[in-house]
Amino acid sequence: MDQLSEVFELVEVRGLVSGGFNVSGRWVSRASLVESFKFIAVVSGRAGLITDGIDAPIELLPGDVAILNNRARLELSGGTGDGPVREVVPVETGLSLTGWSTNDVILGGRIDLNEAGRTLLLEALPPVAHVRASPTTGANLRGSLHRLFDEVAGHRIGSAFAIRQHAQLVLLEVLRTYVEQAELPPGWLRVLTDERLRPALTLMHSQPDKLWGLNELAHAAAMSRTSFAERFRDVAGMPPRAYLNRWRMMLAQRALRDADVSVGSLATELGYASESAFSTAFKREVGESPLRYRYRIRDQALSS
Repeated sequence: MDQLSEVFELVEVRGLVSGGFNVSGRWVSRASLVESFKFIAVVSGRAGLITDGIDAPIELLPGDVAILNNRARLELSGGTGDGPVREVVPVETGLSLTGWSTNDVILGGRIDLNEAGRTLLLEALPPVAHVRASPTTGANLRGSLHRLFDEVAGHRIGSAFAIRQHAQLVLLEVLRTYVEQAELPPGWLRVLTDERLRPALTLMHSQPDKLWGLNELAHAAAMSRTSFAERFRDVAGMPPRAYLNRWRMMLAQRALRDADVSVGSLATELGYASESAFSTAFKREVGESPLRYRYRIRDQALSS
């Protein structure tokens, strides 16, 4: 499995459609945001996006997607003509197919992740990640958006399941396209897509219990020790040892959520000399002890 897929599974990424609208004429739609990550997709037409933290409106064209990273408010506007501006409220169900190829059709949703995933995505994305559906990189994204819209508006049997699956694929295509279009900041998304560092990442991901030395990782990447260390820090925003520790902690969080493994056994599996050393590292990274984390996450699951 490639590293991006591994991380997607560990942080439990889910794209969920929360609503949309199909409108002609001049319009505006406003909302306060409570989700950490919101996405706006333009199926057809165009829209201007305004949110806190940006200086000028962002123009979204057909096939474009914007991911809002920890923003508080959102305003979308569009349409032409001489009539009054209509306030539009997205609908969760009953989205119309009528005139969709000539109207402004907008879908909105949220990106759900676990706590580790929220931290990683907050680091990886700017306040607004604008993904453009260009002719060279956006064909798959446009196709995914049209299939998602067909399911949202089609009301066919099994549509709820299909919408969840298509939303997942849209999110994956958005991140793939964003990686191709943007200059990524140092962090997990950039390092996972760095071809030169991939052999070293494969070692750390496949054998997290081993305390990988700089010489071994540099050799795997066919680089000198100094060049490898500099490139890794520049791309990942941290040295290899810190990245390995973070990867171990992500694996630990999954095991504590989903399995009944003891803390001592988990410490051994992840290469720590003792349960105490593992617990100290876990608390430093996550902010609470392994057992407290396990009980809190399971209590939340039972109450949800």
